Amino acid sequence: MKKFYKYRAEKTNKAWVFLLPAMIFIFIFNIIPLFRAFTMSLQSNSILNPQFNGLSNYLLVLKDPQFHLALKNTLKYSIFVVPFGMFLSMLLALSINNKIKGSEFFESIFFIPYLTSIIAIGIVFRFLFNGTYGLVNYLLGLINIGPFEFLNDPNMNMTTLIIFGVWSALAFNIIILLSGLRSIDQNYYKVADMYGASDSEKFWKITMPSLIPIITFLSITNFISAFKVYGQVFALFNGKAGVGNKAVTAVFYIFNKFYVENRYGQGMAAAVILFLIILLFTLFQREVLKRLSR
Repeated sequence: MKKFYKYRAEKTNKAWVFLLPAMIFIFIFNIIPLFRAFTMSLQSNSILNPQFNGLSNYLLVLKDPQFHLALKNTLKYSIFVVPFGMFLSMLLALSINNKIKGSEFFESIFFIPYLTSIIAIGIVFRFLFNGTYGLVNYLLGLINIGPFEFLNDPNMNMTTLIIFGVWSALAFNIIILLSGLRSIDQNYYKVADMYGASDSEKFWKITMPSLIPIITFLSITNFISAFKVYGQVFALFNGKAGVGNKAVTAVFYIFNKFYVENRYGQGMAAAVILFLIILLFTLFQREVLKRLSR
């Protein structure tokens, strides 16, 4: 009797041939730099004549108050930007998917920021949040609120960065969520209508369960991106980390240590610590979402 074997792509030689070019690039530009960063984190700050320093760079970084602030700001940014960004993206994706008037126009509008340089967007937001002539303060003034120094007040810097982060995350999230919404079999909704299901019941019983894999993917990728935030800070505060480095993030701290202060060992030690934090948080988040989706 002929046996039937379950197909597995990784057991097919042709699959590995097609994957080989991508694996070579990943090895050269991801794996090697990762090991190189770990090696440099154990050495002195000299590139030409590095000396083995053991864990001294890690101890210096962990004792640095600026690194503590960077981690605190990064965590705060992630906690606020990812949930709010996902919530707003879901609302907008549902509105566009419901074929409201002008939905195609709004879909194009929300897609444009994904194609635009974060530096260009940051320049626009600097004008919008300007304390003297910014549009945001003008609109708030119409309801007798403000004005606020979003960019020049150190206490407002993280709030401004979070608002910018939520907005800049919308485009990618909406695109992915729309693709998920449009892939749901419409027959499910037709059957639900036959049994008189309400809109909320259809959303929680059909839409949300169907989107769990996509929401899981977006949550993980958004949190990873949030922990690696740098471009938004650089663009919004014109190459600085806010007033008095009040909006410094983990990656901005690594950049300053490596390229500005030329403390290469400490910069790579901070990079390794950040890598481990992201790895642990990603594994934890993946396990939680897996349990919730059961």
